[in-house]
Amino acid sequence: MRATVMRGSLAVAGVIALVGGCRTGAVDSAGKQPPPKAHGSASPAPSDDAKEPAPSPSRTPSVRPTPPPKVLMARGASGGKVRELQARLRQIAWLFEGPNGKYGPATTKAVEGFQGKRGLPRTGNTDTVTWARLVRMTHTPTRDELYASGGQPAAKPDPRCMTGRVVCISKTSRTLTWMIDGKALMTTDVRFGSQFTPTREGVFSVYWKSRHHVSTIYHTAMPYAMFFSGGQAVHYSADFAARGYNGASHGCVNVRDEGKIASLFAQVRNGDKVVVYW
Repeated sequence: MRATVMRGSLAVAGVIALVGGCRTGAVDSAGKQPPPKAHGSASPAPSDDAKEPAPSPSRTPSVRPTPPPKVLMARGASGGKVRELQARLRQIAWLFEGPNGKYGPATTKAVEGFQGKRGLPRTGNTDTVTWARLVRMTHTPTRDELYASGGQPAAKPDPRCMTGRVVCISKTSRTLTWMIDGKALMTTDVRFGSQFTPTREGVFSVYWKSRHHVSTIYHTAMPYAMFFSGGQAVHYSADFAARGYNGASHGCVNVRDEGKIASLFAQVRNGDKVVVYW
């Protein structure tokens, strides 16, 4: 009888729970029921660690490419630095023509050869690496090496050239300048005698002009000769025109520009001053 009443009470309690929407569950040691789980979720709430963003993968540091060496000179350049480059290349037999200060095909080819011999890129351009290697292998060019084929700027005129009509000749710059009252009217390259037949220095005067002169001692042509000291004269030299400074005169002042010596010959008069100086 009691059992029947208990079963009936349990059944009634179950119906009430269903109608109220409650769920039965276990209680803790204090008799409290643990908080209900959220609807639609079957897994426990994530921990604090799970909420941290995933660490980004480590990145390999980027490596910047080494920049190419800076180009200092290239084809088409001109000036004193190019002339020095050419003189240094001549010292080690990569260039054979005289320095002219112009970076042309011959200089480009010489630089390419120098680069290739030393395992450098054959660009023909003179960059910082090529220049440093060349400088280590050569010495600073002398003035004569820089102007092995002439073309030097005229030296400062000697004070004795500053008055009157003067053929002003500098052995330092190897130039002849035609001057009137301190004004330079024309400058040209000249060549002098060797150490065995030197050209005399000093102040002289033109005493004889001979348009088609031939040396009675050496039997060579001396066109446009203007004698100023014994047998020494200013005159045109075909040998100087052909060989440059690889040769020397027998004491005369050689001019290789026939147009300029012809113009000078037409202007100079007997009695005009000639100054030869260092």
